[in-house]
Amino acid sequence: MPRQIFQLNVSLAGVRPPVWRRVLVPGGYTLDRLHRVVQYAMGWRDCHLHSFEIDGLQYGEPDPDGELALRDELDVRLDEVVSKGSRFHYTYDFGDWWEHDLLVEDVCTADPDERYPCCMDGERACPPEDVGGPSGYLVLLAALADPGHPEHGAMREWAGERFDPDAFDAARASTLLRRLC
Repeated sequence: MPRQIFQLNVSLAGVRPPVWRRVLVPGGYTLDRLHRVVQYAMGWRDCHLHSFEIDGLQYGEPDPDGELALRDELDVRLDEVVSKGSRFHYTYDFGDWWEHDLLVEDVCTADPDERYPCCMDGERACPPEDVGGPSGYLVLLAALADPGHPEHGAMREWAGERFDPDAFDAARASTLLRRLC
């Protein structure tokens, strides 16, 4: 049977202008591998906890203390829990609480000449880690956009001179995905 590829649209909830990615992922990937795809496609550094919510069920890394009731993401394949048209959620960093909306836009047969996963498209840079969630990111964007803002210098220094909120390179994201996933 030919390998199925899921075309996913991943968008960061609560952020304007929108930050999103379109990725192609093998349906046989487990949710822990999908976690890595979201991390590298978006631009996160994978230094916080995460979970998926699919049809009201929570998946992630099991909590050794048993405080979080999560099903083990290592045991669940993408093609077992979603199909074309499915919507589900991924939350990263339970402090900043970055919610991602995922939509299965299409399911197709793998192209034998293509390497997966890959990032087809997207817009805007991922917010910096530990910026304070969507509200903190809005403060950062406002400060960076206005040289007269009282926090402009401090925020520019904190985010780094190279941080450009409008920048995104799908080819670079694909290279990372292929190396790390």
